[in-house]
Amino acid sequence: MSNIDANYLEINEYIRRLFTGINSSTTAAMTKMMRDDVDVKRGLRNADGTGVMIGYTQIGNVLGYSMLDGERVPMEGRLSYRGFDLVDLIEGYQRENRYGFEEVCYLLLMGRLPGNEELEQFRSFLHASMALPNHFTEDMILKNPSGEIMNQLGRAVLALYSNDPDPANSSLENIVRQCFQLIARFPTIIANAYAVKRHYFNNASLYLHRPVKGLSIAENFLRAIRPDKQYTQDEARLLDLCLIAHAEHGGGNNSTFTCRVLSSTGTDTYSAISAAVGSLKGPKHGGANNQVMRQFQEIKDHVQNWNDEGQVADYLRRILRKEASDGTGLIYGMGHAIYTLSDPRAAMLKKYARALADKTERSDELDLMETIERLTPHLFAEVTGKEKVMCANVDLYSGLIYKMLNIPQELFTPVFAMARIPGWCAHRIEEVVTGGRIMRPAYKAVFQHQDYIPLKDRQ
Repeated sequence: MSNIDANYLEINEYIRRLFTGINSSTTAAMTKMMRDDVDVKRGLRNADGTGVMIGYTQIGNVLGYSMLDGERVPMEGRLSYRGFDLVDLIEGYQRENRYGFEEVCYLLLMGRLPGNEELEQFRSFLHASMALPNHFTEDMILKNPSGEIMNQLGRAVLALYSNDPDPANSSLENIVRQCFQLIARFPTIIANAYAVKRHYFNNASLYLHRPVKGLSIAENFLRAIRPDKQYTQDEARLLDLCLIAHAEHGGGNNSTFTCRVLSSTGTDTYSAISAAVGSLKGPKHGGANNQVMRQFQEIKDHVQNWNDEGQVADYLRRILRKEASDGTGLIYGMGHAIYTLSDPRAAMLKKYARALADKTERSDELDLMETIERLTPHLFAEVTGKEKVMCANVDLYSGLIYKMLNIPQELFTPVFAMARIPGWCAHRIEEVVTGGRIMRPAYKAVFQHQDYIPLKDRQ
């Protein structure tokens, strides 16, 4: 055993002994105190489950319920970007048979839809920015391989500070320039980090493909992650739709809020965006689609006949009773903090996934997922005895779509980051321009005063 391994085990054993004496009853009492105190908004949530209102935004709006006499009234979900309904945007791009993610990036950052010439100029700027700085891939990615692409992404974003000729300048023009470049570079960083991860951790050949001018971000990304650089237009358009659906989700989602919190301090763009990447990695946020697919695989493995709703329901009951899956009692991909009757992102992905599912012989998997979506609300009420309005959220279908696109599971959350960065950037700009105050919520101390005891007198 190496000295490093020995030291690691020794430190772990020391920490285990150190914490063995923690008084569990004190911990339980503190937990109860926090739950009983109605003045403390845990998770920045009000007692009725609504979010604590802390600011204004002109970027995105998430509607999942209305309020009547202090009660939440369920409604079909709506998501709008700068006042444009997400469904209208996606349907518009589908009718015009073109890619829309770049236009959505422009809309979120600039506050309006571009004209044709403006859109072409923006696309040209993005393409010119896609290549990473000289020797960046060699020094930051190849020489420091990581099995976790989100960590590699966060580190790379911070490293780009050193390659920026004016990194700390907080003028609007400079921040917008940095945001444009980061949007363009995220797909390249992710694709290169994935190629290096495959090479070093999976013993695969190393392929690094340069972006091609004239291709959309979705096309370039699929081309970059595949050794043969081949993809179909159906695949690229479905990925483009996924990127649009994930681009923005209001200022209160955890990663965007993280970006705004850091931006309120006056820190640089790279620090704020890297922090958002770290937030999105969490399994309760962007990492949720990985949990959905892990659980979905378990359901497929344990349900013999996917077309038998009785068999599917029996296994879902076991999950809800904490007898199966990871023991949490959760069916991942079902339910949302805001959406009640429907999540418009999930509805759009499901609608446009069907054609590719038929072509990739995954219709049976999509059918099974729809069965899970349909059965879960009733089974939840049956098992828990609690009536709850519940819908599928975007994570239920996004993972399966990525699987249809032959995007490996370790890229699911990085693709989410690639989609969400225009939203982060838009909110950073808004916070810097209109915020004005550092965010500083309060925590209530729940300990008692203690007198100092000299070291010689301590037990």
